[in-house]
Amino acid sequence: MCRPLVRAVLLMMVPCALGRIAPASTSLLSRLALSSSPFVRSPSCSSLLLSPVSPCPLLPPALTMASSRPSSDLAAFREKLCEAKHVVAFTGAGISAESGVPTFRGDGGLWRTHDATSLATPEAFERDPSLVWEFYHYRRELVMTKRPNPAHHALVGLERWMGVRGRRCVVVTQNIDELHRTAGTEELIEVHGSLFRVRCLACGEDRDNYDSPICEALRGKGAPDPGAPEARIPEEDLPRCRRCRRLLRPAVLWFGEMMDERIMQSVLREIDSCDLCLVVGTSSLVYPAALFAPQAARRGAVVAEFNLEETPATESFQFHFHGPCGETLPPALTMT
Repeated sequence: MCRPLVRAVLLMMVPCALGRIAPASTSLLSRLALSSSPFVRSPSCSSLLLSPVSPCPLLPPALTMASSRPSSDLAAFREKLCEAKHVVAFTGAGISAESGVPTFRGDGGLWRTHDATSLATPEAFERDPSLVWEFYHYRRELVMTKRPNPAHHALVGLERWMGVRGRRCVVVTQNIDELHRTAGTEELIEVHGSLFRVRCLACGEDRDNYDSPICEALRGKGAPDPGAPEARIPEEDLPRCRRCRRLLRPAVLWFGEMMDERIMQSVLREIDSCDLCLVVGTSSLVYPAALFAPQAARRGAVVAEFNLEETPATESFQFHFHGPCGETLPPALTMT
């Protein structure tokens, strides 16, 4: 059974890899502890750690009592949307992929010969900061050339439509590319940070950085081709803190690191108060974000998934719209 494992994953405490971030309280975490949850299986058994998960074949009883598969009835969904007072949209890599941002998942998901998850860790950065900075420099420079797509704009349109009626639409994204910001989303929670923020390993300063390149030594580096040579940049030439001149790291949440409790609390407040939830372009396979929409469904919110494929959570949702979210989301959200 999964229940003991879920409890262990959610409630065990570990030292925080980011520093200055308080571990989440057990009362906070217990609110996400779904009985027999298939959505959380973290091999590290650590609270609020970012980690890929493998779905368990057992579904929570509360989420498997539906008599039919999720509906794809657009008119029925729009009726629910018109009635909604508080919408939360959870977005993942799929929405950015339609803007040309690599997902680094599945077939062809390597950078050079590296699995991206092997570079997105504190251990990788400690071992080879030059290589990790090459990877993130490549991603920063690439994202600077990308633009929001119709799915991003549809969410902005919904936020504005609801806002003038005294309602709310909040976007909670796993993406670190800031395309929601560029599109104009105002109520935004970036649970994994941003490519365009940096944090000092010494003094802890956390700030925006849109420099291109982020440092001169990285200019022209980071090519994704498997045969590209490693730059092997000396640490003193990598991005440095403006305040204390020590080494900077990307201010993103890496695998094995804890999510900031303040961010988790913000997400939980939205889950607790929303009456409709959108799941857009996410695989529901990365913890803890994989818990969010199922928790909303469990407490009775209408949940609609817009995705290229079904996910481990699909059966627990009321609606599922198959296809590119840039095609399925605009007609679903455009309000007249």
